[in-house]
Amino acid sequence: MESAKVIASVARVVRDVALAQELAQDAFVAALEHWSVAGVPDKPGAWLMTTAKNRALDRLRQHALHARKHEELGRDLDAQERHITPDFVDSLDAAREDDIGDDLLRLVFTACHPVLSLDARVAMTLRLIGGLTTDEIARAFLAPEPTIAQRIVRAKRALSAARVPFEVPKAEQRTARLSAVLEVIYLIFNEGYAATAGDDWMRPALCEDALRLGRILAELMPHESEVHGLVALMELQASRTKARVDREGRPVLLPDQDRSRWDPLLIRRGLAALARAEALGGARGVYALQAALAACHARAASAADTDWPAIVALYDALMHVAPTPVVELNRAVAVSMADGPLAALRIVDRLRGVDALKCYHWLPGVRADLLARLGRRDEAREEFARAAALARNAREKAFLLGRVREMK
Repeated sequence: MESAKVIASVARVVRDVALAQELAQDAFVAALEHWSVAGVPDKPGAWLMTTAKNRALDRLRQHALHARKHEELGRDLDAQERHITPDFVDSLDAAREDDIGDDLLRLVFTACHPVLSLDARVAMTLRLIGGLTTDEIARAFLAPEPTIAQRIVRAKRALSAARVPFEVPKAEQRTARLSAVLEVIYLIFNEGYAATAGDDWMRPALCEDALRLGRILAELMPHESEVHGLVALMELQASRTKARVDREGRPVLLPDQDRSRWDPLLIRRGLAALARAEALGGARGVYALQAALAACHARAASAADTDWPAIVALYDALMHVAPTPVVELNRAVAVSMADGPLAALRIVDRLRGVDALKCYHWLPGVRADLLARLGRRDEAREEFARAAALARNAREKAFLLGRVREMK
């Protein structure tokens, strides 16, 4: 719980994320040794922060940093020279509350720096801010633990080699960097919401990690509409988690879900976050538009009550700001519900020549469903089989093969 805060605060002192993580780990080891004898202190977070910063000061002294560095540290370094007394812990705890938001924001932007590959950003974000172990990250993304460990090590080295400053980027750079941060968080959420591969269709723990990161970012950047848009989207999608699989873990598609199992608290939180995004003028942001789509489903008492024309209109708006083949495919599904499967089939057939969708199993999957609704069962069976062959997730493959059998 305290890991990200300690790393962020120490990184501000030593200006090195890798070193800050090492010093934070040293503090956690010291806590295990000390607390087992003396008991857990009243303010464990402050104890950890103080111990880690003391170790940071020792490291700085060992390396004999020049006077200018000591001046930059100012009061923060002077405070470290005191002994850990109850009064000092209280004062440090108060100071920590004042600056920890800025430190966490710096850590988020550092972990998602564009000098790192997308895979490295994901691993660093989950490790430093999410607090996941290397083993947990490896299991979440079905990768060997040594691969993830090396990815994190290389990311730390890349940050050090590029001399990436531990700071929130200036205003002119912040929008582009914020987009990268939001992309990483949503990628983590999506991998939990619909796993790319493996035996399980969902990994709810990853969704929870992404939601926690999004909520932290919303508190740290309350005036950024797209941050609230992303949080709204994740809250609303996560509200369906319990209804998206049956007792055997098999996928349950949206029209067939038991909406009484949708989480009303997450729906309320999502709608509130969407309202904040819209109030900030971000109604046409990429994440806010997707959240508005999810809100249409959340507000419908049943599948039959869904306002499909409104959803098509939102997809039209989304195509203006994020014109991707996947968005167009999702729009086709909405068109099929609003105007019938034949109108949607025309859209899907145009997408069959798009290279980006050549290996995307839901392109033949959607086409197969449209053909089935048109009574063209033989063609539908072939398309469901093609989709199953492309699917990497075991649950999705089994679901699609089940549709193949239905078409016989």
